[in-house]
Amino acid sequence: MRAGDALPPLEIEVTRTLIVAGAIASRDYQDVHHDAEAARRKGSPDIFMNILTTNGLVGRYITDHFGPAATLRKVSIRLGAPNYPGDTMVLTGRVERVDGGTATVSVVGANAIGRHVTGTVTLVLPTTHSTHSTHSTSTTHTRDGS
Repeated sequence: MRAGDALPPLEIEVTRTLIVAGAIASRDYQDVHHDAEAARRKGSPDIFMNILTTNGLVGRYITDHFGPAATLRKVSIRLGAPNYPGDTMVLTGRVERVDGGTATVSVVGANAIGRHVTGTVTLVLPTTHSTHSTHSTSTTHTRDGS
């Protein structure tokens, strides 16, 4: 992995179920995330995805690429265009910086309206040490609070 490397895109179908389930799972009971009529009364054409679901999808995008042993140290995102049911969000990423086992990746999630999310993720990759067997590896995680 080097600075400048692009991550493959990930397409996510934005369904009504994903929006509602994400809101419920993150305990966000704001009516604009599950009640289309309430969302319309408040000026939105439909329900829309909450930031916690978006944050989770960004984390999934990174761990899908770097593996489940990658530790997300910092996720910093900003929302833009809403994600409405029936749309597709395409997440893309680029490695911005690598310092030892720590990497910073920029992420963009775009839909038909524009950029839904932009941000950066700082992650720590596990250190793998080979032993005598080619099938055995040891993984070390450090938790330094940073």
